[in-house]
Amino acid sequence: MAGIFRDNLLAGKVAYVTGGSSGIGQRMAERLAAQGAKVMIQGRDQAKLDAAVSQIHDAGGEAAGVAADVRDYDATETALAQCKEVFGPIDILIAGAAGNFPAPALGMSSNGFKAVMDIDLLGTFNVCRAAHQFLNKPGASIIAISAGQAQAPMAFQAHVCAAKAGVEMLVKSLALEWGREGIRLNCITPGPTDDTEGMRRLAPSEEHRAKVLRSVPLGRMGTRDELADLALFLSTEAAGYITGSIFHCDGGTSISGRGLAI
Repeated sequence: MAGIFRDNLLAGKVAYVTGGSSGIGQRMAERLAAQGAKVMIQGRDQAKLDAAVSQIHDAGGEAAGVAADVRDYDATETALAQCKEVFGPIDILIAGAAGNFPAPALGMSSNGFKAVMDIDLLGTFNVCRAAHQFLNKPGASIIAISAGQAQAPMAFQAHVCAAKAGVEMLVKSLALEWGREGIRLNCITPGPTDDTEGMRRLAPSEEHRAKVLRSVPLGRMGTRDELADLALFLSTEAAGYITGSIFHCDGGTSISGRGLAI
C-alpha cells in the first residue's frame, strides 16, 4: 500500500466503496483505509467482501462489508444507511461496480446489453442518489469509475461505450446540481491496468496484451496502486476546488488517437 502521500490523510473520514471487494475498487478501498478512513465496502458476494475486509484489518485498517446489488435501489439505500449507523456520515463515495464482456453487437442479447447498462449506469445513479441523504455536507467527494470506452468507440464494447458515456454525463450533471451543497463529483478513467478482471477479459493472451500496449504512449500497463493514489488525491482537501472533471489515468491512451485495441 505504499503511496506518495503522508500518513493519516483521511483520519476521521468515512468512505463507502461499491465494487470494493476486487480489482481496482478493492485497491482504492485499501488505500483509503491505509490513510485512516473507516471504509464500508458494498458487493454482491459475501465471501469476497469478507476476504477484502480481512485484508484491510490485517493491514491495521478499519472496514466492514455489506452485501447488496447496486442495481437494487432499496438494497443499496439500506446498505448506505447501515454505513452511516456504524461509521457516521459518508465523506467519500466511490461508485466502482462494473460489468463487462467482449461481444459484437449482433452477438449480444438485449439482456446482455441491459445487464451492463444496469450495473454501470443505473448502479452509479442508484448509489449516488441513495447516498445523498447520508453524505457529510459540505465537503463530500464522490468518485465514479469510468472507462476509455466512454469517449473512444471500441468494437465489441457497444454496451460499455454506452454505459460509461452515460456515467460521465451523469457525474457532470450531478456536479452542477449538488455543487452548492459542497458536494464534489469526478470520474476516474483507467487505462489498461494490470491485475484486473477487465484486462484478463480484454487481453487474454500475450498477443492481445502486446496489441494493447501498442496503443499506450507510455508503453506499459498501469497499476491499481496508481489508480488508488488518484482516488486518494480526489478524496482530500487538495482537490477541494475540483468537480465535474474526468481524470484519465491511462498512460496517454486517450490522446493517442488509436484508442484501446483488442
